[in-house]
Amino acid sequence: MLIRGLLKTFVLSAACMVFAALAYAQHFPNRAIHIVTSEPGGGNDFAARVIAQGLTAPLGQPVVVDNRGGASGAIAGETVAKGAPDGHLLLLYGSNIWLLPFLRERVPYDPLKDLAPISLAVRAPNILVVHPSLPVKSTQELLALARKRPGALNYGAGAVGSSSQIATELFKAMGRLDITQISYKGNGLALNALIAGEVQLAFATPGSVAAHIKSQRLRPLAVTSPQPSPLLPGLPTVASAGLPGFEAMSIVGLFAPAKTPEVVIARLHQEVVRVLARAEVKERFLSSGVETVGSTPEEFSATVKSEMTRLGKVIRDAGIKG
Repeated sequence: MLIRGLLKTFVLSAACMVFAALAYAQHFPNRAIHIVTSEPGGGNDFAARVIAQGLTAPLGQPVVVDNRGGASGAIAGETVAKGAPDGHLLLLYGSNIWLLPFLRERVPYDPLKDLAPISLAVRAPNILVVHPSLPVKSTQELLALARKRPGALNYGAGAVGSSSQIATELFKAMGRLDITQISYKGNGLALNALIAGEVQLAFATPGSVAAHIKSQRLRPLAVTSPQPSPLLPGLPTVASAGLPGFEAMSIVGLFAPAKTPEVVIARLHQEVVRVLARAEVKERFLSSGVETVGSTPEEFSATVKSEMTRLGKVIRDAGIKG
């Protein structure tokens, strides 16, 4: 009798929790939703504004972009990690959010314990570009030259821990190359140095180098995605052109605070995926050198864990510190 009574109490408690969650979901959202992201004008900010604009109508509440730049994402990450887990405070950010623990000794949040993945929203490959004066026209030729002249080639590094820096260090590690890093105060200055011929190569986002490729101030060799990218048709992948298994994508995803109800995560995921699937939204991102994704929370979680394992090793081995 005691066991039967306890079982009945457990079932009733579980049912109450389910009904409470469903009731909450029916009234969600009940006020403005804030999407926290990096400083205005960057790729994170652009993605956040496009997604926020698309979410406003279906959610029936204003969706506001809240820029919290600085500290390489730590401020934005902490803001959401310590926010109320009710779905009204979200985080849209790139890989800095989950790679920051490898770059700094102290990070005010745990990306796996304090944040709940909603969807991998957008991604972009990096492009391996060289200065036209460098006598190479393929990744294989670049690898051969770098191995023939260890320490002679330079690459420009801007933001510490940026996707371009990590991509270059991965390229060096997998290719067993000795290429010297030249540090600059920002990615823009590093790119200008490449155009001026102060450094010889770089991995850069499509949006930042498209015009320079068109004007022939830079020569593209390959993309860092696993498959050829529609952003640059005809350009081979680094993996197929000399380094099998090479992959270095810039990815941006949406998070909520941990312990946000699953029904709320499901609702947000559903609406975000719908926004990203719209033809005009896809075109808007493609025109800026970005592809839409719209993964499940489980897929995004698996991607974050995989990237932390794979790229965390690259950061440690290269001694990259913020």
